[in-house]
Amino acid sequence: MSEQREAVRSNAKYLRNVRPIDPEEICEYVAGNPHPAVVRQLLREEAADLGLLERDDGTFVPVEDEPVRPRRGPVERFPAAYERRLEDLLADRYGPNWFEGASGDLLRSTIRRFKADYLEGRSVEYDDDVAAGYAIYHLPAYYAAVQYALDDLADRGLLGRDLRVLDLGAGVGGPALGLCDYLPDDALVDYHAVEPSAAADVLEELLAETDRNVHPTIHRTTAEAFDPAEAAAGEGSAGFDPTAPDDGFDLVLACNVLSELEDPVAVSRSALETLAPEGTVLAMAPADRNTSVGLREVERELEGERLWDRDAIAVTADDGTESGDDPAVYRRGAVTVYGPTVRLWPGETPSDRGWSFDVRPDLETPSFQRRLDEATPADDDHDPGEFENVDVQFSYSLLRVDGRRRIDMALDTDEWAKMAEMERHVTERIDLVAAKLSRSLSADGANDRGGGRSNPLFKISDGSEEIDHYAVVTNETALNRDLIEADYGELCSFEGALALWNDDEGAYNLVVDEETIVDRIA
Repeated sequence: MSEQREAVRSNAKYLRNVRPIDPEEICEYVAGNPHPAVVRQLLREEAADLGLLERDDGTFVPVEDEPVRPRRGPVERFPAAYERRLEDLLADRYGPNWFEGASGDLLRSTIRRFKADYLEGRSVEYDDDVAAGYAIYHLPAYYAAVQYALDDLADRGLLGRDLRVLDLGAGVGGPALGLCDYLPDDALVDYHAVEPSAAADVLEELLAETDRNVHPTIHRTTAEAFDPAEAAAGEGSAGFDPTAPDDGFDLVLACNVLSELEDPVAVSRSALETLAPEGTVLAMAPADRNTSVGLREVERELEGERLWDRDAIAVTADDGTESGDDPAVYRRGAVTVYGPTVRLWPGETPSDRGWSFDVRPDLETPSFQRRLDEATPADDDHDPGEFENVDVQFSYSLLRVDGRRRIDMALDTDEWAKMAEMERHVTERIDLVAAKLSRSLSADGANDRGGGRSNPLFKISDGSEEIDHYAVVTNETALNRDLIEADYGELCSFEGALALWNDDEGAYNLVVDEETIVDRIA
């Protein structure tokens, strides 16, 4: 570290708890009297490590310890600033009328191709055209989805204002931008993206639109090859060691990437090993069956696993035991599923197929999607809206290593029925507690009120089930309406639900009718 940089750091450490740090003041105490602009740049580079926010007046102050509050309410649109930046990038690459002519045809065929590859389970190679098409089609929905998932952490005060973030398979940046916009103006983000493909170029452009207190670094390598030590090697990372027991990333994002990895469990395990003691891994996947179920398989494979200290050396004692048997050599506690899936019965984990996803309100159609769609030639076999993707549907998993769960409850079979034992309750009316893990799945109603003739149908879980369970509302009353109004992941008690076996679906149905009482559990 240069003498000049060290002098700026020393002065900042001294002044941070005294008064706002002014570059024009510090330059007088640095050898060579550098220009205030030089000092300001050095402070920006060291801000994440020093925990400093840059204010509008150019001074720096310590970031507050207060947790981030949940945002609530729907995400209505993809921000105009990001829209403009993406359209500028498209115009630079393909010309001002990028959505028309040969360039428009190229982008439309590219989007069709990677959608088909995805549905067929084929890998997608991200060249410049695929990265551009991916940004056009997927960026807005991913931007919105991550914010809903972050609400689960913020709701319990587990999302801080001073964040070190690792984004594995960052892509074109939907989750990154969503995170940055979710946080308040007085948050500080040391953001590290891992992205080897041409998508990183799009990401770099869009990150330029984020707040001055977002400090991004892009590591152009794969999630499998990424070495966490790289995040500690750059300027402004003095003292940061993501492999140390008392250090690490506050948030690791693995969004829409696990299904593309050869060994998603190993990558997720490595991510957990880099967490701060109270950090979170947020993994997300599209809502389709394969990727959603795949996400749950990773979640269940890792659950309960204890993470070893990489530096601990197993030593065989006289009695034959090894130091590896000593809990003292664990870097963290056991991997815990924080949410949204639940574990309500001690010692029980689910083994059903695990297809669970959330659905949120559609976004406004971004200008770049509308332009590309409307410019489709008349002779093209095209359904209007083919290139407009504003559905916000996603699966997610929050993993921690401090034992915290969003819903921490231990049920007793003397009072409640257990889903693992549902076979013996068939044709009986029972009482149970379960989390609502879907919006309405009825055939003609995607919203929570059924939307039509079909009865509202919801996936439910208590974390012990081996077979899928669904609650079906055959007669809505004031006493059972809480099920329909409950949010995704919310816990409900059921009194007098009728347990039935659905042979067609190979699942259990809990019939909620005029004899059933459902209450939301805060």
